[in-house]
Amino acid sequence: MLTPARIVAIGVIFVFTTAAWFILGTTITVRTDASGSELGRRVEELWGEPHAQEAPRVEGPDGPVPTESSQIRASLRLEHRKKGLIWYPVYRVDFAGTYRFRNPMKEARELLLNFAFPAKRALYDQFTLRVNGRLYDGEINLAKLVAVPVALGPGEEAVVDIAYRSQGMETWAYGFGSKVSQARNFSLTLDTNFEGVDFIPGTLSPTSKERSERGWTLSWKSENLISGFSIGLAMPEIINPGPIASRLTYFAPVSLLFFVTVLIMFGVVRGLAIHPMNHFFISAAFFAFHLLFAYLVDLVDVHVSFGIAAAVSVGLVVSYLRLVVGLRFALVEAAGAQGLFLVLFSYSFFFPGYTGLSISIGAVVTLAVLMQLTGRVNWAEKFRRSKVGLAMAHGR
Repeated sequence: MLTPARIVAIGVIFVFTTAAWFILGTTITVRTDASGSELGRRVEELWGEPHAQEAPRVEGPDGPVPTESSQIRASLRLEHRKKGLIWYPVYRVDFAGTYRFRNPMKEARELLLNFAFPAKRALYDQFTLRVNGRLYDGEINLAKLVAVPVALGPGEEAVVDIAYRSQGMETWAYGFGSKVSQARNFSLTLDTNFEGVDFIPGTLSPTSKERSERGWTLSWKSENLISGFSIGLAMPEIINPGPIASRLTYFAPVSLLFFVTVLIMFGVVRGLAIHPMNHFFISAAFFAFHLLFAYLVDLVDVHVSFGIAAAVSVGLVVSYLRLVVGLRFALVEAAGAQGLFLVLFSYSFFFPGYTGLSISIGAVVTLAVLMQLTGRVNWAEKFRRSKVGLAMAHGR
């Protein structure tokens, strides 16, 4: 029997359940944020920080000397390492660059080649720096520029080869200098073993992009490039358990609101008596999904955790409602509504960019179904009967 008092009671239950979800969501967020920065630093210490390779600079007595050509080849091999509730995108990079520059003056002069490593907190294996085929064997300090004097006769050219293997995380970038710089006969080819290429905002787009066996081959080529922008890629991320568990928990009241509304409407149409205490246990079963999911993701794959939590929650609701209103209603109407509003709505968060559209479509379809289902219901009569029944229950 639907009465105003019962609606208020269901509303109170909804408010308290929402408060419980808010507490759980805040707990997950605090756990994620508190451990995220610390664990991120640990991953960086073990693996290496983001790389930002700057082009080597050539300085002469009269100022900078532009390079005649830059031929660069780099390869990125992405991995993901999990710490706590966060997956961190880390990568291995092979870098090889050949640079040419010349003495533009009519007399011999000594130029200074300055090379800086892309990251101070990183390791470099098989590092080589050659000038005209001669290996540089001087002092190397990651915190300082590697400065190599190069003596050139009038119009003489120097060829510089730089290569290394290293490791970094999150982003990789190549820059032309701290200010607007000129790069003649520039070519950079970058191979990836991943498909989800995402360019850092404010960086140059490749001039060509071709699929490779494992990912992409990206190329930047220009005969005379003048730009203040750099080249940069952000490593694709996979679903992070902590943030998605937090988002699902904060969204949970919307799922429950849809479900409770549908349950009440079906109850009115079918003449079923679903007491506020029944709604209390149903709300608790919804809460069980997010509680179980929040702590399973610490130990189990996020998709497996989602499946287990969803199966447990749906199982609780169906097994309970079969005792309250019958097996058919529990399996068809209740399980179907929970599958839509809890499972599918929540799973849409695994597809960023489609969540809002998915929920909007589900809401409109639900509205259409309820409008058709209750279009012939005489609500005045329903509430009048509720008042009469309530009066009889009190012996009036």
